Amino acid sequence: MSPATQAISLDGATGRIEALLDAPAQGETLGTAVLAHPHPLFGGTMHNKVVQTLARAFVSKGWRVVRFNFRGVGASEGTHDEGRGEAQDMLKVIAQVAPQGALALAGFSFGAFVVTHVVQALGEHRLPLQLVLVGTAASRFEVAQVPHALHAHCLVVHGEQDDTVPLSSVMDWARPQSLPITVIPGASHFFHGQLPLLKSLVTRHLTV
Repeated sequence: MSPATQAISLDGATGRIEALLDAPAQGETLGTAVLAHPHPLFGGTMHNKVVQTLARAFVSKGWRVVRFNFRGVGASEGTHDEGRGEAQDMLKVIAQVAPQGALALAGFSFGAFVVTHVVQALGEHRLPLQLVLVGTAASRFEVAQVPHALHAHCLVVHGEQDDTVPLSSVMDWARPQSLPITVIPGASHFFHGQLPLLKSLVTRHLTV
């Protein structure tokens, strides 16, 4: 991402977790944002361009950012566990990099699905200050509902022409919660040509 990006190693539920740390160039940080990448079995890693875009947005607004490879990806130990073990790994990462203080969570596609279950596991005692879900994989997994107390601090972004996760499936997930969705017209699942707009939307959300 940048020369300042620091490679770190963390403890996961079944072994070591490979991660990257980015921090604002100067000044105090607002807290720690932990980011989750897309599906490990389809090439998803912490180097995914959407995840990198999310990281840049959070760093630009004063957040310390940790993104990591799920079990079985890169140098992270373990094997894919359909979201269950991945949520456990993310909880372990949070416990190590953000044991206290302000917390933000963000995920793309499969990562967004995992993040919703991490929020549920954290419970009311550790609600994230910000929540960003992009390309939420609602057609492929049982995505958890977002706690009502988080709605004002939650940004859900989806591409109008997402051919991996149809917009209709995300609307079906959001409708019972009355959870707003920000739709980028013409955008695909990976937001080709729309990453600057995605960064702008996330940055604007984090400013409020």
